[in-house]
Amino acid sequence: MGDSKGVIVSLLVLSALTLAAPLWASQSSIVAAEGYACLGEDRTKRQTEEAALQDAKRKAVEQVATYIRAETEIKDLELKKDLVNAYAHAKVRVLESKGRWDSEPPKIGDCHRLQIKAEVVPDEEAIKRLTQTKDPADPSAPLAVQVWTDKKEYRAGERVRIFLKGNKPFYARIVYRQADGGLIQLLPNPYRKENYFQGGVVYEIPSGPDRFDLEVAPPFGEEDIVVYAGTGELGDLDLETSGGVYRVKTRSAHVGDKTRGLKVVGKGQAAAAEFMEGKVTIRTR
Repeated sequence: MGDSKGVIVSLLVLSALTLAAPLWASQSSIVAAEGYACLGEDRTKRQTEEAALQDAKRKAVEQVATYIRAETEIKDLELKKDLVNAYAHAKVRVLESKGRWDSEPPKIGDCHRLQIKAEVVPDEEAIKRLTQTKDPADPSAPLAVQVWTDKKEYRAGERVRIFLKGNKPFYARIVYRQADGGLIQLLPNPYRKENYFQGGVVYEIPSGPDRFDLEVAPPFGEEDIVVYAGTGELGDLDLETSGGVYRVKTRSAHVGDKTRGLKVVGKGQAAAAEFMEGKVTIRTR
């Protein structure tokens, strides 16, 4: 990869349809919650800490359900009911946690308080059923982002164009995963810091102030264009400037979780942020 405007990266062709479907299956919500439990004669310290964790997870799910009721302005009451039910059977993955006891070492009657930032993932089958009957482009529906490329097949020397469209305003990070495992952040980049997009608008990458081109070059192999999107500002990664783009220094396995460290928006029981992750796999020939 050079340092000039014509930055060259090896790219592949889309393995499915040129226009990718909205990635509903990857939807989730990020929320901050607090749980607590108290030490008793019939409960050990470890059991109390586990009880506090389960309480925090329960509250995380309840908070997301409240967020949906408060923020999702859906005229179709049946859709709103289906969404709430999908999150009622959600899975909770803890991203960050910090706990404390009333005193150390704890004594009978002391309580353990645990603050977590968690990803609440709705029931996948329920979400799939919703996509079959409802329009995901509706801005009142949960965040849905489409990503696609201009062709199904690319040959050496051709340039790839990426397109992005969401159903509502969102923040996004676009990371290109090379065949050798290296990660390049295409957006935001050193010359295009803005990563906030309006809903209903098609965006092209590269374009505008971007100072790189996506030109097909060896090594060839399967590679991914990964899009992370959220209604709150995304978490930071460890980056290094490389011409018109950034090289991602954060370990590949940690990029998703670091990005999910986004700011939770809203107040009180309606505080949450919608999030989704999707990718387009491409191949050269």
